[in-house]
Amino acid sequence: MAFYYDEPSHTFSEYLLVPGYSDENCIPSKVSLKTPLVKFKKGEEPKITMNVPLISAIMQSVSNDTMAIALAKEGGVSFIYGSQTVENQAQMVKKVKSYKAGFVQSDSNLSPEDTLGDVLRLKEETGHSTIAITSDGTNTGKLVGIVSSRDYRVSRMEETLKIKEFMTPISKMITAKVGTTLKEANDIIFEHKLNSLPIVDDNGCLVSFVFRKDYSSHKENPLELLDDKKRYIVGAGINTRDYETRVPALVEAGADVLCIDSSEGFSAWQKNTIQWIRSKYGDSVKVGAGNVVDREGFRFLAEAGADFVKIGIGGGSICITRETKGIGRGQATSVIEVAKARDEYYKETGIYVPICSDGGIVHDYHITLALAMGCDFCMLGRYFARFDESPTQKVLVNGNYMKEYWGEGSARARNWQRYDLGGAQKLSFVEGVDSYVPYAGPLHDTVSVTLAKIRHTMCNCGALTIPELQQKAKLTLVSSVSIVEGGAHDVVVKNTNTNN
Repeated sequence: MAFYYDEPSHTFSEYLLVPGYSDENCIPSKVSLKTPLVKFKKGEEPKITMNVPLISAIMQSVSNDTMAIALAKEGGVSFIYGSQTVENQAQMVKKVKSYKAGFVQSDSNLSPEDTLGDVLRLKEETGHSTIAITSDGTNTGKLVGIVSSRDYRVSRMEETLKIKEFMTPISKMITAKVGTTLKEANDIIFEHKLNSLPIVDDNGCLVSFVFRKDYSSHKENPLELLDDKKRYIVGAGINTRDYETRVPALVEAGADVLCIDSSEGFSAWQKNTIQWIRSKYGDSVKVGAGNVVDREGFRFLAEAGADFVKIGIGGGSICITRETKGIGRGQATSVIEVAKARDEYYKETGIYVPICSDGGIVHDYHITLALAMGCDFCMLGRYFARFDESPTQKVLVNGNYMKEYWGEGSARARNWQRYDLGGAQKLSFVEGVDSYVPYAGPLHDTVSVTLAKIRHTMCNCGALTIPELQQKAKLTLVSSVSIVEGGAHDVVVKNTNTNN
């Protein structure tokens, strides 16, 4: 007969944290939200550690290159959606990796014989106003000059005018040789009041640029998440169908970590995908898997070689998997059980496999609850879909600005690959809805408030790190009446705006 769980599964809203002792040092400014993104062995450091425990969902309406850049500035990681062509996804990854680097390889290059019209077209294509002028028009040719917006006036110049007539020639430029450190390059930039500094080799050929704006950006975003080349870290979603084509393209584009995007991860298809990646790349390519909701699912993916495991089925705000198929489990219960399985696995093998709570986050404090229950970071969809940086349209609905938000299992997304059960290449039925979410402005403003809430709650529990929170946290189930008591009640509220 079927197996029956003795206890009902619970959601985050059914739990509260009970305060612990806070000493004089337990203040929000001292809280560290660093957390591992990928697995590591006992006594070793993970290859990727995030500065905040937030990643954005692998969704068309959430995670593109602009979201990835914005979230990396805050210290988290965005997983660029995979329900698009391999070429388009790889291009998004490349945009993120080239956006911020200490030494940036030029992607805007022309020759002296090109024209002002070519400059204007290239600027519109790349969005970059600094264009390197090399002898052959490539990004490794002999540097002969530079063009920036200061070098031309469209209203007074013909588009047919050749670049050599108005560029700043190399004789009037300040450059630096290969081997110059990033600190030295920034010192030269500030000493000579430059916006950019070309790095050239002994033959005068262009190697890279260092930009003033990158230094300023780092000072404004102290938690920004960078790789060893000072580029933003970015993830990308893959599926269990075209991975043999998609994975190599994403790796070549520079993706730091991959994740299998699937509604249910306890399957042979995920194991096959991970094993193919391991056979081709070994452990050099990091790949997460999921989603699962119990111990068996976690063990299966951990033993298959997943670098992290995602938890959650049917808990997303636009997900109707539970309504449609009757499959899923309360998110809090899922996180608690999988966290225990993760700790068991670590004790047995000495390998720590991070776990991610995906879905079920309604209020900011739910993130803190998920961390206290044992997850290492949270994946959020609706939360990030509301911001300027998400790829969807801002629309006016009944007098209020909204952002479009749709599920990967919706008819709009047509992402049949994430529901791989070996069947036809189409969606037989939908498991997600098409909707709106309230527009919330720039990502930075709201994320700052969310992280402040997490830090304050951790201090209330006497914890300065996420592992310490998981060790010290005391959680209590609450009754339905207690949930009502916890909000504003028996008053007329003047302002109902929140940051959730």
